[in-house]
Amino acid sequence: MTNKEFSEKLEKRTKLFSIEVIKLSASLSNSPEARVIRNQITKSATSIGANYREANRSRSINDFKNKIKISESEANETLYWLEIIMELNWSEKEIIDKLHNEAKELLAILTSIGIKMKTKSAS
Repeated sequence: MTNKEFSEKLEKRTKLFSIEVIKLSASLSNSPEARVIRNQITKSATSIGANYREANRSRSINDFKNKIKISESEANETLYWLEIIMELNWSEKEIIDKLHNEAKELLAILTSIGIKMKTKSAS
């Protein structure tokens, strides 16, 4: 797989993840507490793909690295909110488990990209 094919595939994957989190968000109650978490998880989950897409269109290697780090951070934050929703039993376990696993995989991929960029910079 070429870098371009990989990038396109990951862009699609992060977009699908965003959509699934938005669906989860929409299913949460309308209590003041749930609205806060709904807003936070929607922002962090959609930011993963948005920043990854921006990274792929960056103007410099430093801009690319910065956007990847933001995506990585947002994936980690999304994991946090999913864990909160899970521990509060605010959604079906199967839905949360699926999203949690995907967020962990995205975080691992983004972390790997970030590490590769550090290695290339050091060379």
